[in-house]
Amino acid sequence: MGDILITDDERDIRELVGDILRDEGFSVRLAANSEECMDAIEDEPPALMILDIWLKDSKMDGIDILKSVKRDKPEIPIVIISGHGNIEIAVAAIKQGAYDFIEKPFNIDQLLVVIRRAMETSRLRRENTELRRKDTSSADMIGSSAAFKALKSHLEKVTKSNGRVMLTGPAGAGKELAARYIHSASNRADAPFVTVNSASIEPERMEEVLFGRESSERGVEPGLLEEAHGGVLYFDEIADMPLGTQSKILRVLVDQQFQRVGGGDKIRVDIRVVSSTNRDLETEIQAGNFREELYHRLNVVPIRVPGLDERREDIPELAEYFIGSFNESQGLPLRRLSEEAVALLQTMHLPGNVRQLKNVIERVLILGESNEVIGAQELEGAEPGDAEEGRVVLSGGLATLPLREARELFEREYLLTQINRFGGNISRTATFVGMERSALHRKLKSLGVVTSSKAGTRVAHLEENSEAAE
Repeated sequence: MGDILITDDERDIRELVGDILRDEGFSVRLAANSEECMDAIEDEPPALMILDIWLKDSKMDGIDILKSVKRDKPEIPIVIISGHGNIEIAVAAIKQGAYDFIEKPFNIDQLLVVIRRAMETSRLRRENTELRRKDTSSADMIGSSAAFKALKSHLEKVTKSNGRVMLTGPAGAGKELAARYIHSASNRADAPFVTVNSASIEPERMEEVLFGRESSERGVEPGLLEEAHGGVLYFDEIADMPLGTQSKILRVLVDQQFQRVGGGDKIRVDIRVVSSTNRDLETEIQAGNFREELYHRLNVVPIRVPGLDERREDIPELAEYFIGSFNESQGLPLRRLSEEAVALLQTMHLPGNVRQLKNVIERVLILGESNEVIGAQELEGAEPGDAEEGRVVLSGGLATLPLREARELFEREYLLTQINRFGGNISRTATFVGMERSALHRKLKSLGVVTSSKAGTRVAHLEENSEAAE
């Protein structure tokens, strides 16, 4: 049922209470003084403590032990007992985080009720914390493109270290997924992964959320830093953190300890920090919006997460994964994409990257037709704004141009799109568009289209300072 540590300098009381609790099905350990108590906690933290306030021949009294335990292991509920009870002592104990205060001589039935309530409260709080720490978000990395393989290789190199990682890349590219992959493959995988959504927390509440708080009315309320103890703390969009909080986080990174809001004790934590941003932090530093020293503390290992436009080869695999995932989690139909639908997905304008692709697939599965195959016409209706934007890019001004110029603009945009769809692979592009490879090379040269390496893959773009042949 749980391990209870009883600390009392009166042998008769601790043994009597111990015997009664064993009869009730609890496992029990006994301590006669502060040294034995702290040694027992160090050996194995108990599920609950019964602690006498006055301890003879001890270096610490009950309040000192209470403060120490609540600083380092706030999840342990502590029931204070005392033969010299008064209101001041009870208030002091509750203020320091005690679950309850019972005056000697106490009724054993009353003590059992308090113990059961304390352990149930602790259990619910622990389960709630675990749900927040270890949510059901997947850490699966999906893809086979060169850009994806390069990203995964970088991530695997940092999993076994404790170095701080800074993930950069456009919104929706999968920076949090990359952070979760680092956590799941590290020696901290069984410890918490705690996310700090810097943009969603009100600036005036940021310090309470991170550091927790102490008050006489509500006792000790641990913050996200304590929840992440032993694991990974992920700062999502770190650029949105208030400047005042940035300086305090910098102090935590240096000292690995902090004070709760309203508290006076130093709380020690062991955390690995991973952060992310879609903004240029060096520009933010110059603008006075981000602390340069914090940037250098966080940016020990910079890793760029490529956008979907750099890994269009992965779109079919990602789409199939999302279809299977939605079928399993929501019971949505298990459909497959037609070749035309795959081609359209790979050429769609998706500024929201992987997140937007996921939304497109979910919308089609919810609102789409009932047949087994997803056709291109369903996807054209899934993202009307983006599809229209894509068509405008290809044909918006063509009606005002002579046929030769219009054809050239169309060919350039079409081939740029197809090459990027196939990850810069000219042979695959030539096969798809129905041209000989040598003929395609000549056509690309005439249109001023070149390919270059970016994030581990080949990306097509217009050659700088060049004009297409007339």
